[in-house]
Amino acid sequence: MNIKHLKDLHHRGIFSEIDIHFARFITSLANDNDPDIFLGAALVSNVTGKGDVCLDLNLLSGKVLLEREKSLGPVVCPELAVWREKLSATRVVGRPGDYCPLILDEKNKLYLYRYWEYEKKISDSIKRRLSKGIRKVNLTILKGSIKKFFPESTSAAGDPHKEAALIATFTNFCVITGGPGTGKTFTVAKILALLLEQFEDQQLKIFLSAPTGKAAARLSESIKTARAKLDCSDVIKGAIPTEASTIHRMLKTIPGSPYFRYNSENPLPADVVVVDEASMVDLALMSKLMDAIPVEARLILIGDKDQLASVEAGSVLGDISAKFHSVGNRSSRRRFLENSCGRSEELTAENRNRFQQLNLYDCIVDFKKSYRFADSSGIGGLSRAVNVGDNGKALSLLKNTDQSINFKEIHSPRELSRALSEKIIEGYSHYLQTDDPSEALNRFNRFKILCAVNMGPFGVDAVNRLAEQVLTNVNLIQPDVWSDNPWYRGRPVLITSNDYNLELFNGDIGIVMPVPGTGSDDLYAFFPSAAGGLRRFLPHRLPEHGTVFAMTVHKSQGSEFDEVLLLLPDKDYPVLTRELLYTGVTRARHSVAIWGTETVLSRQISRRIERISGLRDALWE
Repeated sequence: MNIKHLKDLHHRGIFSEIDIHFARFITSLANDNDPDIFLGAALVSNVTGKGDVCLDLNLLSGKVLLEREKSLGPVVCPELAVWREKLSATRVVGRPGDYCPLILDEKNKLYLYRYWEYEKKISDSIKRRLSKGIRKVNLTILKGSIKKFFPESTSAAGDPHKEAALIATFTNFCVITGGPGTGKTFTVAKILALLLEQFEDQQLKIFLSAPTGKAAARLSESIKTARAKLDCSDVIKGAIPTEASTIHRMLKTIPGSPYFRYNSENPLPADVVVVDEASMVDLALMSKLMDAIPVEARLILIGDKDQLASVEAGSVLGDISAKFHSVGNRSSRRRFLENSCGRSEELTAENRNRFQQLNLYDCIVDFKKSYRFADSSGIGGLSRAVNVGDNGKALSLLKNTDQSINFKEIHSPRELSRALSEKIIEGYSHYLQTDDPSEALNRFNRFKILCAVNMGPFGVDAVNRLAEQVLTNVNLIQPDVWSDNPWYRGRPVLITSNDYNLELFNGDIGIVMPVPGTGSDDLYAFFPSAAGGLRRFLPHRLPEHGTVFAMTVHKSQGSEFDEVLLLLPDKDYPVLTRELLYTGVTRARHSVAIWGTETVLSRQISRRIERISGLRDALWE
C-alpha cells in the first residue's frame, strides 16, 4: 500500500478533501511519508467530521477499506501493534497530557488534540463537581418545601421528580433525563423555587439556557407556565427567571472567534445554571460551557438521552447517562434521600459522611412516566418500541387502527408526489386563510412535514419545492416566478444561523405577511417574541434562512407540533437510526404518520447511533 492508493479512497468518496489535506499536513509536519501515518491522520479527520470524538484503532486495525480493483488497492489498515508503534514513534502524536496535534491514549483511541482536550475538560469538570460532596442545607426549610411542592409523594426515592429536587439541592451537578411530557421542566421550576426558599436571604443568580433559539423560547414558555402553578409566595415566584437564552448568548460570543467572554478565567457570575435540550449540545460547546460555570455553582442538565445526538462531534448527554441503569449503589442513595426528609440527626449521623464523595450515578434521575402520552397511547407505545429496537412491536402498532399513528407504504418519488400534494393542501391551507400573523403562526405550527435527509426526492429541498408548487397551483400562495425575488405572502422561513443583534436564532420559525390593517402590501417577516407577542423584520435584514414547509428531524429538535408527517427515503442510509425515528415521532403532540417502505423502516429501527469517544469510560470507570 502507498499514499497513491490512499488517495483512491478520496476518489471513491470515502475520504473528503479536508481529510486528505489534513493527512498531508500531518505527514509533512512529522517529516514522515509512511502511508500508515497518513492513513491514521486521514481517518481521525474523517470520523470526527461524522460525529465521533476519536478514532478507535481497535475497530479498524486489519480492516480492508478498499478492495483490489484492477490496478487499484487494496487499502488495508495495519495491524494494531504495528499501527500503534508507528504512530507513537512520530513527533506529531503524543500521549494524554502532551501538547501535540494528535493524541493516542492507552486504549488505542486516536484524537485530534482539541477533541481530547474538550473531553478531558468535561470529565474533569464533572469530577470536580462530584468531589464537592453534599452541600449544607437547612433541613427544616427543605422538608417544608418538599412537602409543599411534592404533596402527592410519600417516598423520596420512589418519586423521581422529588429525587431530582433533592439531588439538585444537595449537589452541584444534576442530570434529569426523560422523554417528552415526563415533567422535566415543571420539576425544574419546583427546584428553582425550592432553592430560592433555601437561600431567601440571598439573591441567587439563575441562568436558563438551551442550545438553540427555538429551544430557549420553549424553555421560557414552559418555566413561565410552571411558575404560575407553584404553591409559593409571590416573592419566590418573582425571583424565578422566565427568560432563557441560547448558550452562546449566555456565555457571550466573541465575534469572529470560537471563544466566549465567559470562560475559566472569567467565570459566569452564576449560582444556578439550567441547560435544557442537553442532548443537542456537542462536545466543544459543552466543554466551553462547563469551563465557564464556577464549580461552586449548581449545574442542572435536562434532556432526552434517547434523542438524536448533537450535529457536531460527540454525544455528551448519552455518555454521561450511559451506564446509569447498570451501575451504582441504589439502596444507599435511596436511604440518603429518605433520610433527608426525615429527622435531621439521621441524615447527619448515618449518611452525610458516606455521601461526601458522590458517584455520577447519585446525580442522575431518569423520568419514565409520560403525562402527555398515556400507556395506551399510540405515540407513546411506538416511541417505546422504537427505543428498544422492537421492530415487530413498532410495525404492529403502526398497522393497527389507532388514529394517532399510521404507516403508509411509499415506494417511488412519483407516488410520494401524488400522496403528498393532498397532505400539503390539507395541512397548510388553514394558516394561509388568515391575515393575522399571530394566528397564522399558531396555525402553521400545528402541522409539520419532517424529512430524514436534505437531498433527493424524499428530502427537505425537494419537498419544499413541491409544497410551493402545489400551494401555487391552488392559488393559496403567489410567488413571483418571473423574478429572483423569493418573498411572497405566507412564505414560512426557518432561521439557520444566530444573529445576536436581531435576537433571531437558529431554529426560529417565522411567517412573511403584510402588516394587518394598514392597507399596505409591503411584506415583513413575523416571529414570536420570547416576551409574548410578535416581532417583525424586513425580509432583507434576516440572517441565513430557508423555506420551511418541510424541515429535517435534526432541525425539529426542541419543537412540537400537533400533527407530524415523517418522510423516510426509498433507500437505506447510515443516517437512518432509531434515534432519528424516535426524535421525529416524539415531535408530535396528537398524531404522527410515517411514509416510506417497511424495509427501510425496519432497518432504521435496528440501527443505533454509535459515536466513539472516551468520555463514557472516563466518567464511569
